Order: sequence, then C-alpha cells, then structure tokens
Amino acid sequence: MPARKSSEYSNDSIQTLKGADRVRKRPAVIFGSDGLDGCEHAFFEILSNSLDEAREGYGSKIIITKYLDGSVEVEDFGRGCPVDYNSAEGRYNWELVFCEMYSGGKYRNNDGGNYEYSLGLNGLGLCATQYSSAWMDAEIYRDGFKYNLHFKKGNIDGEMSKVPADRKPTGSRIRWLPDTEVFTDVDIPTDYFLDTIKRQAVVNPGIRFIFRNQNNRSFDTTEYIYPNGITDYVNELAGDSSISSVQTWSTQRSGRDREDLPEYKVKITAALCFTNSSPRTEYYHNSSWLEYGGSPERAVKSAFVSQIDSYLKQNNKYKKNESKIIFSDIEDCLLIVISSFSTQTSYENQTKKAIKNKFIQEAMTDFFKHQLEVYFIENPLEAEKICTQVLVNKQSREAADRQRLATKTKLATTLDISNRIDSLADCRFHDPDVSELYIVEGKSALGSCKTARNADFQAVIAVRGKILNCLKAEYDKIFKSDIIINIIKVLGCGVEVTHKSNKEQSFDLSNLRWNKVIICTDADVDGYQIRTLILAMFYRLTPTLIDKGYVYIAESPLFEITCKGETYFAYTEKEKSEITSGFGGAKFTVQRSKGLGENDAEMMSLTTMNPATRRLIKVTPDDVKATADKFDLLLGNNLAGRKEYIFANGSKYLDMLDLE
Repeated sequence: MPARKSSEYSNDSIQTLKGADRVRKRPAVIFGSDGLDGCEHAFFEILSNSLDEAREGYGSKIIITKYLDGSVEVEDFGRGCPVDYNSAEGRYNWELVFCEMYSGGKYRNNDGGNYEYSLGLNGLGLCATQYSSAWMDAEIYRDGFKYNLHFKKGNIDGEMSKVPADRKPTGSRIRWLPDTEVFTDVDIPTDYFLDTIKRQAVVNPGIRFIFRNQNNRSFDTTEYIYPNGITDYVNELAGDSSISSVQTWSTQRSGRDREDLPEYKVKITAALCFTNSSPRTEYYHNSSWLEYGGSPERAVKSAFVSQIDSYLKQNNKYKKNESKIIFSDIEDCLLIVISSFSTQTSYENQTKKAIKNKFIQEAMTDFFKHQLEVYFIENPLEAEKICTQVLVNKQSREAADRQRLATKTKLATTLDISNRIDSLADCRFHDPDVSELYIVEGKSALGSCKTARNADFQAVIAVRGKILNCLKAEYDKIFKSDIIINIIKVLGCGVEVTHKSNKEQSFDLSNLRWNKVIICTDADVDGYQIRTLILAMFYRLTPTLIDKGYVYIAESPLFEITCKGETYFAYTEKEKSEITSGFGGAKFTVQRSKGLGENDAEMMSLTTMNPATRRLIKVTPDDVKATADKFDLLLGNNLAGRKEYIFANGSKYLDMLDLE
C-alpha cells in the first residue's frame, strides 16, 4: 500500500485569502494569466476607468506613459476619482476603490446612474492592479484639492495627502510598477500600448490619446484621434481599393436576455465596405476589443449569409444544384468594424474578450438583415458587384477544397504504405522538411531503431540481407525485387528510369516524403557491403536524391570503451587511441561494437538516431564518375579488375574482419 502522508485534511485546513493576497497569490483569476497577458490586462483596467470618464463627457484627452523603470502611468482629465471620506460607508473612498474588491461607482448603470455605458463594471480593476503592483502612486484633482496616495505591495504607505489644488483641471493620474512577484513577465512591449491605444481611439470618437515612451531623458510621443470613429478607421483601411462605398449604420434597441431578467439598452454602430485587398472583421463592446467575438460575430455571420444568399437566389445567380454560400466566402471580401455599447453586459470573464448577451445577438442580427436589404435595394450596382464577388469567392474555395481533397487522397494512398509494408515502421507526422527515413539491415536492427527513434518524425525500414546489385542487374529483375519496390514506394518520388518493367511512378522530387534518407548498417564487412548495395540502388534509380543532398550514411561506432563505470564510443582507431590515452593509468576495457540489433535503445539513440548527438555523412555528387567507376569495379562484371584492387588494397581492411 502507498505510504500515508503526514499532513491531514482537517477543519483547520480551510483558509481564506485576505487583502492583497487575493490577487497576489492568484492573479490569473482576475487578469486571466499570471504572465505578460495578465500584466497587460492590468494596464487596460486602469485605462478603462479613464475611458469611462471621457466617454461620459469629462475630459477629451488621455495620456499614457511608459517609463524606463518599467512603470506605467495613465492620466485623464475627468472628474477625479473620489478618495475623501464617505459618510454612507463610514470609510474613506480611497480605502474602497484602491483596497476593497468589488467597490466602485458603476453598479447602477442600468438604472440611469453614472457610467450608463461603462467598460469598467465590477469594481475590481483599480484595486486588483494596486494589489498586483510593487508600488502605485495616485495623484487626484477634484473639489479644489490635490490628493496624493502611495501604496507598496498592496498596502497604503504613509497617509493620504490633501492640499489645495495647484491647477484648475480635475482628473486622475495613476502610476504603478507591475510586481515580478505577481507576474512572470512585466515588460509590456511598446507595440501592445500602441495597438491598444489606437483601438480605443477608433471606438471613442474625438478623444485624443497621447502615448509617451521614455527614451533616456526624453520621450517619444505618438498621438491617435479619430474624429468620426470607426468610419474614419474603415476608410483608412479600405484606401482606394474597395469594391463598394463605406457604409455607416447605427441604431439603439432595448430588450432583455431572458423574460425574467431586467430590460437594458444597447447602441450599435457599424462601419463597413467590401474589398479584396484588406478584408477584416473587428468587434468592440463598451470600447473593449472582443478578440474572441461572441454575440456580435454570431450576428454578423447569420445576417450576412442570410441576406446575400437571398439575393443570389432571387437573382438566379446560383447554377443548378449549386451549394449555397458560407460566411468565409463573404469574410474574404468584407471589411466591417462594429462598436456596440450596452447598459448591461455579460462578458465571458474579467478579461472582456467576448460577450454572450442573447438580446445583443438578436438585435444585431435583425438590424443587419434589415440594413443589408435596404442597402442592396438602394444600391443595385454595388449589390451586384458585392454578391458576384462573394460567388467568385465561393467557387474559388470549392475548387481549392477539391484540390485539397485530391491531394489528401493521394497522400492517404501514399501514407497507407505502412499498412502494406511489414518492414516499415512509419512516423506519426509527415513533414517533408523534417521527416527522416532510416534504411537498416535486418529485422533485429529494425526493432532496435524503432525503440530508439523519435517516432514523431523518424521512420525505419529494414532490408533483408544483401539486396540486388543494381549496377549489374537488369531492370526486369530490379523491378521484381520486393525490397527495392518497397523502398521506392516509401520514398514517394518515383524512379528516374524509363523502362517497360517499371510499374512505379515517374520521378518527381516534389513528392519526396523525407528531408533525409539515412543508410544505417553494422560497422563490419557485411554492413559496408549492404551500404554499398543500397547506395548503388540510389545511384542507378534515383541519382537526383544524391545530387540534391538527401542521402546520408549514419556512422556507427567501432568500439565501446568502458572506464570507471563510464562508456565511451569511438568511431575510428584514432578516436579510440585519443580516448584511452586520456585515462592515464586507469583500467579500461575495449570491445568491438555490437551489431545494431544487439544495441540497447539508449545507446542507439545517442550514437545513431538523436540529431543532437549522432554522426551523419552526406553522400555528395562531387565526383559522380569516380563513384560510378568504383561501384562498377567492386560490384560490376570486371572480375579481373576487382581481384587486382583487392590484392592491392585488401590489407587496409583486415582489422574489420573477425579472424578469431
């Protein structure tokens, strides 16, 4: 039985996180991540408060500053965050907004209170960001006073300062340093700030956003302002290449997500056109970019497919039995930006990347259907161009789908070889830029290599004994050899031979399934001969594979050297001498390496198959004529020449023979 742990789960085991620990120990609950995404979202929470003020008509400028020390500052010119004494709560407001979760002034937005269309809803952002900071400074102007607060790691540092204001404009300036004890990464990229600020300028017409990036002693400044909001933005994106005019549609609706839930208001504005050069769909709600869409995305898909399909049917644009369009056919030429606001919003979570309001989806679907119908009636020439382009997109997609299916079927036929070739252990994933094929001798070597390989991208095929000498054999005989045919099928690229006996495909290098074809044989006389026969096969049937550098030889170690419990591998006599000379007077043993089939998986991986530690020799065509002559000499019909070569050079290879 397993050992019993000493700790017990008792009544005293239950704990509650208090104060700053509620965020510092679990930042992902509030910010969606304890990494850079979470740190970025903390910034957006502070920016949201300033946006809510500006959108209510208090201040028309927001300044964002990134400092060299990694701290971030957001300054607005709104009414200033209330921080003085709150008689209703019996506490100072700074305690509530900076140090109390779920405290804020935006809970009555559906009752006509402040911030009717608010981005910040839950009273979490400012407090959670303060809790997650190494320090935070707040400077607030309101009621004729300037208030200063300083926090460290979630707690007030000192006391609140309150002095007469030294300027007339009200507003809030919040500066903080994200804490590396909370987030794993706090280096928010400049591009994130610029992208986020531009998006907010797009959906908040007339508000000027100023981004200051500290650079040594100065600041690089970037400004964004879109007087007409998303309409200006769509015109900017479309340029002169659109196939329709830019349309801006707006409406306001009231409804409820469920009969027993309260009614709320929603405002919808959409700017759109159709273009082949810059299609895009962007959705914003209460000025938050809905990266994952939700209700608006579903509404657009439903409305646009329904209306454009209706137009195509009514105008007999479909061919007989032709399938209807899908949204991707429209999306390929649609540029649409939607900015909606509601007094009640159901976000998927605190990070506000998607909404799920049922009424918003229904209201948008109905509105867009109506607007498209009216637009097509009033602009028949544009309707014709738009719907014709959508139909072209559909036909192009279907043609691509047919081609993809044909390719998939072809590949499936090719990849099915693993079920038809017993000596092949195929890899899991096929990528011609990565996959490797090992050609090994014998089924025992196949077993060892299968265990030692990375099965994701390494395949192994075994040859039985010595294959045909392709330099001597006639094509009729070559193409009756099962092992040669199996190797050709596994390669996938066909052969460079035009002969009536060749039933395989003609050669096409683009169909090669492998980045490397690696010949792996034992480091003995038989192994070298099998290696030479395999090379001869490539040389005669697929010489381009050698010419283009796809064929390799895996070096196998000649010796295993053991000293003090450690094993070393030597690939040559010289390496053996270098290794053993480093042992000093220590005892060691040297033995010839075993055959591939006798090696354990760890040794095979280390010496032969792991790309980080193996040794490969690329077979090159540097001197193809010399290679051909050597093949002919050793494997061809010149018996006298072969005897003469062995007589002259055979002594060089005696150490490879087992003479015991």
